[in-house]
Parts: sequence; structure tokens; C-alpha cells
Amino acid sequence: MGGCGTWAWPELLVLLGSAWLWVGSAQPTPPGPTHAPGPQLRFRLAGYPRKHNEGRVEVFYNDEWGTICDDDFTLGNAHVLCRHLGFVAATGWAHSAKYGKGVGRIWLDNVNCAGSERSIGDCKHRGWGNSDCSHEEDAGVVCKDERIPGFKDSNVIETEQSHVEEVRLRPVVSGGWRQLPVTEGIVEVRYKDGWAQICDQGWDSHNSRVICGMMGFPAEKKVNRNFYKLASKSQPKQKRREDVGPKKRLFTERQQPNYRLHSVSCMGTEVHLSMCSFEFYQGNSSAACGAGMPAVVSCVPGPLFATGNAHKKKQRQQQQGQARIRLKGGARVGEGRVEVLKSSEWGTICDDRWNLQSASVVCRELGFGSAKEALTGARMGQGTGPIHLNEVQCRGTEKSLWNCPFRNITQEDCKHTEDAAVRCNIPYMGYENLIRLAGGRTEFEGRVEVKRGSKWGTVCSDGWTTKEAMVACRQLGLGYSLHAVTETWYWDASNVTEMVMSGVKCAGHEMSLSHCQHHGASLSCRNTGTRFAAGVICSETASDLLLHAPLVQETAYIEDRPLHMLYCAAEENCLASSARLANWPYGHRRLLRFSSQIHNRGRADFRPKAGRHSWVWHECHRHYHSMDIFTHYDILTPNGTKVAEGHKASFCLEDTECEEDVAKRYECANFGEQGITVGCWDLYRHDIDCQWIDITDVKPGNYILQVVINPNFEVAESDFTNNAMKCNCKYDGHRIWVHSCHIGDALSEEANKRFEQYPGQLNNQIS
Repeated sequence: MGGCGTWAWPELLVLLGSAWLWVGSAQPTPPGPTHAPGPQLRFRLAGYPRKHNEGRVEVFYNDEWGTICDDDFTLGNAHVLCRHLGFVAATGWAHSAKYGKGVGRIWLDNVNCAGSERSIGDCKHRGWGNSDCSHEEDAGVVCKDERIPGFKDSNVIETEQSHVEEVRLRPVVSGGWRQLPVTEGIVEVRYKDGWAQICDQGWDSHNSRVICGMMGFPAEKKVNRNFYKLASKSQPKQKRREDVGPKKRLFTERQQPNYRLHSVSCMGTEVHLSMCSFEFYQGNSSAACGAGMPAVVSCVPGPLFATGNAHKKKQRQQQQGQARIRLKGGARVGEGRVEVLKSSEWGTICDDRWNLQSASVVCRELGFGSAKEALTGARMGQGTGPIHLNEVQCRGTEKSLWNCPFRNITQEDCKHTEDAAVRCNIPYMGYENLIRLAGGRTEFEGRVEVKRGSKWGTVCSDGWTTKEAMVACRQLGLGYSLHAVTETWYWDASNVTEMVMSGVKCAGHEMSLSHCQHHGASLSCRNTGTRFAAGVICSETASDLLLHAPLVQETAYIEDRPLHMLYCAAEENCLASSARLANWPYGHRRLLRFSSQIHNRGRADFRPKAGRHSWVWHECHRHYHSMDIFTHYDILTPNGTKVAEGHKASFCLEDTECEEDVAKRYECANFGEQGITVGCWDLYRHDIDCQWIDITDVKPGNYILQVVINPNFEVAESDFTNNAMKCNCKYDGHRIWVHSCHIGDALSEEANKRFEQYPGQLNNQIS
């Protein structure tokens, strides 16, 4: 058996996720500092998850490794530290132990560098070892991926013996690779140009839980170890199948295991194997592991990735009761702003003390694996409504976020700019291998080509909308859809000319275009040439519009407006159809008027789909329309029947007001650019034309007022589910009371049923 190298536990936690970089304090290469005598400083990046040029900063001072507190941390500090680490500059920094909590001393606090200093010791700080921080405040840096010329790689400690990055499950059951996701197999770690195994002596369910979490699965299950002994005791360089039991067939390459790790010991709360305690085999490991065998893990997939009738039955049972947690605003499956249901109302979580353990509890509760990232600072957009929880501190073993300690929020504690979010590990499904873009100027745009069987082909653009484009961009892993393109002659750079998919109609949440409705083998397309093939322009960010519901409630009133003042409104179809039969210019129309304040809470500006060259000039009101229909206004009966309607063209999309520190960018005056900046809002006052619903023909009774922004999905958003606002109204024939206004998905299912007692509006046609 090969020898083993052991590491002490405190160092292990730091060491295994680290790229070790040892450098002199004043120069990236020897000799050491000449500016002042003192202890030699060394630096390294640590933590997980991260890339090689980012991580928690650790400094070796006074013969001890320690961290740096994030209090008053700036980009200038990061520049100095990145140069210590051999990079030319910093591109960012991270707070609140984004890369995990360190151990040992916190050497520096309140560091303040200008950015040009030769050493971190030259910057202002509280003094070495003088800190009032905890490791939950450990600072990290993101360095520009460019090395300092002349930086000596000999200063980098060899990480081969102390680094585990890539892990996989290799199935040995016949056909295992063909069926995704892979839920059971031998655990292997990347080693040099191949893969190596882990000795299973001492292996327990905690270790399996960590591996399953990395693979995107919420839980582990017991595996039939005896079944896999056949694989581990085989002779080299042969292939053979064996029937083992009535259901499983073993198919394995007959080769000697190449063991790399042993004595793995996880607590079960780690998000990556590298954060566990383990030892490496050194030298020739072919005779290692003694009476053991390669570690094998079997995982339980979440409902979204389950296959088979048993899983579907379990999924239906889980869906009978509404979940109390959800993700909103993410482009990919398993990511988004975390929202929780409390007192029948959805709200967000403040990011104070938000970490990977708490994020992993969220991910597993939702049927995904452990967390890849615990995001702070509203990185998935700002939510609305209440902020329910603060300082959530999960251990990582809880079944639900609600089992974790937390502090109830007060108004002074947090704002929506601090909304917490997550990115979860999800199972590999291979969907991205079945789609590609061709002909675009960048990787984010092009004609969509999909693989059907063994053949690549185009997609018919009939009915190709933002929703279908959203699914395509998600499948490609390119974020949100910026534009759904229906003519792609200018992207004709591919030799693929045959159409293989038509009639695509998506709900918008699917993971692959093949999951959407489509014509199957019976293709049907009005324009079959490649010129009319579907295309997309994708983006990592998107806008997110929502209406300020309380303002509608506060400003609603009835006006009887004389017909002679409504000629322009009639020209723009802002009155009910019965107005055409009125005795113009005599008489009046009864109008329900209210103000609309539309906020952009996303991560990209909201811009009209059409460029200004195609905006339509309306002579009567003397303005341009950048979108034909920007909002729908409807009066509905409690059973969902529409009794009155209105619509608003976007005659002026501009920044009326903005949050503090956000500058206005869009103004309609003088044919200016139109749009709504992130952090700003556009106000349509109650006293402007068409900001109403014509209720002249509505009888007294109880109704629902519904306002829908961007109803035709003309402009891409990160979340369309919050575009509708609903209010209860009571009309007695003379006055109207508007109350209980709320964003469409802000309440629990039960509260929504109490509110409206009908399944929801499916179209915008008057019944």
C-alpha cells in the first residue's frame, strides 16, 4: 500500500480549496522587502467555490496564517493584494466570507489603501492582529487574469497533492451514460489527464450527501455495495457484462482502480469535497485501499429531474401543499432571488450573514443540490413587499430554511438592495449539447440550430416570441433573451439549411425547446427558407418591471368627461366600443382614472423593442408611440369575465424619478431616447389622456381591477409573473371604492383564491 500524507484539520479546511501563492511582501519576485524591516509576508487565495484568480485572501504573518476583515474594504485594497499574489490588478472584491470562513487569526481590519502601495503593510489599518471582526466578515478579491511580467512560478507551491476540483459519478450499470441524470456510480476525482477513485474505507452517508449535493441532488440513499464488488475485483483490460439481480446489468471496463484519496470525512454540510477532511495516496497506489473498494454513491433526484412513475407520484404529492420558499428572477434553473411565504404574503431575505450553508438549505429544500454561490446585494434583482427574514444562520443540516435561526426584520435593518439570492448545483442533463447558435457577431446571438436525432437543423419562426427565445437562451446557458428574431438572413453563415422543428410554443419555464409544445415529425411552416429561421439575441441581464400597487389604490376616482374633450382619445382607441354610437360632441363618458408608477427593479434598462426609426407619430396628441401596447387595463367580474377594458401605448417611456445615487438616462423631450433605467420609475399621472378605463357601460357591482404591464411580452424581462396587479373594487353606479391592490404573485395561493375566486385571466378578449 502506498504511503499517506496527512494534514492537520485546521489547515485542511483552508488548504484543500486553495491555490497556494507565496510571495514577498514588496515585490512579486525575490528578494524580500527593503522598505522596512519586519516579518516576511506571504499571501494565498483560498475558499470555495472560486476560480484560480479569486478567493478569500489569507496572509502569513508572524508564523501564522490569517485573514483580512472586510470593514471599509475598497478596490484599492484589492489592487495591492492582487499584485502581492502575482496578478497585475483587481477587478473586484467580495465581502461577508463569500468564499467561506477562514480559520485562525484575523490579521488586518479597517484596511485603507490608495491602490498604489507596494505592500499591504504600507496601507492604513488598525494594526496587526487588532480586529473586532468575526470570520463571517472575511474579505476576498477577484484579480484580473493576467500575471505580472517576470512573476516566478517557482513561488507557487505545488497544489497537486492538496487540491480537489473536479468530481464526477461514473455509472457502471449498463446504459448508465445514456440516461441522464446520472444518479448512481463510482465517485471519481480529476487527476492529471484522467480520473481516479476514492477508497471507501470509513465512507459514510455524510460523505455521500456532499457528493450528491455537488452533483445537483438534494439527498443520498443507501447503495448496494455488494453489487459493485464485481467491478472492483475484475481483471484488467477486459470488458464484460454480468447479470446481477433481476433489474440491474453490470457493464464495466476491467481495469485496476487508481486510488487517489482515502480517509474522507465530511460533516455533510460542506458544499464541495475539497472542504472535507481527507488524505492523499502518494507514489504507486495500485495496491492501495486494502479490503476496501472504490467509493460508490447513489443520489435521490429532485422533482424537476425525477424520472419514472414513482417519482411523478411523489412529485404530485409534494405539489399538493404550496411551498413556503421560491426562487425569482434567475435566468437559469436553480438560481434566483430567495423569497419566503409568511402570513400569506411573499417577501425576501436580507443578506446579512447570508452564506453557503444557508443557501444550501434553500437549494436542497427546492429539490436541487448544494449551493454554488450565496449571492448578496440583490444580484438577482430587487424584490418587492416585505423583507421577512434577516441574519439567517443555518448549520446546513436543516430540512427547511424555516428550521434555521433567524432574526425578524425591522424597517431600519435592511432594504431591497440587500436581497439575498442563490445559485444551486443542478444535475447535468446535456441539454446544451442539443442546441447551438450560428452566424452571430458574438456568442450571445445567432440563428438557432437544434439537434433532432443525429441531424442538425433550423427552427421555424412562425409564432417565435420572447418566451420561446427565453427557453433557447436558458438551454444555451446564455442568460435571458434580449430579442426573439424571426428573420435571420443576415446570420446566414451555416451550411445547415433543413428545418427540423416547427410550431414551438413555450410557457417560458422549460429547460429545453424539446420540452415545449411543437409539431413533432409533422413539420408545418409558412416560410421554410433559412431566411425565416428563428434566432435569438441573449443577455446575462434583463429588466424587471412592476407596478407600484398602493398608488393605484390611492389615486383612483371617477370622472364624467364631455365627449368634445375626447376626440384624440377616441382616435387612439382609448374608449369603449359603444362610444362610436354616441351623439358626438354631446354627452359624456364615465372614466375610472388612476395613476401608474412603473418601476424597473431588474438588472438591465427597459428599452422599447422597436428603434426610434419605427416609432409611430400621433398627430392628435403630438407624440411618438414606441410600443403600441405597453399596458392593459381591465375591469373583471369575480368569475373572470371582462366587462370593460383599456390600453395604454407607451407614448413616453422615461425616468420620471430615480432612487438615491441613480442618474436619469431617458427623457422623451426633443425626440429623446426612451426607456426606464434600473432603479428608476416612469409615472403616468391620472390626469393624462388614456390613463383610464371607460366604465360607461358597467353596471353597479363588485369587480376586479387588473393592470398588466408589457402584456404581449414584447420586451424581455427577468420575471413576467409580477407584471400583473389586481385590486378589488366596489361600484355603486356613482362612486367606486378600490382596495386590496397587490402584485399578482405577491400572495399565497389560498389568499389569492379568497381574493378573486376564479382561476385567472387567460386572454385579453371581452367575453
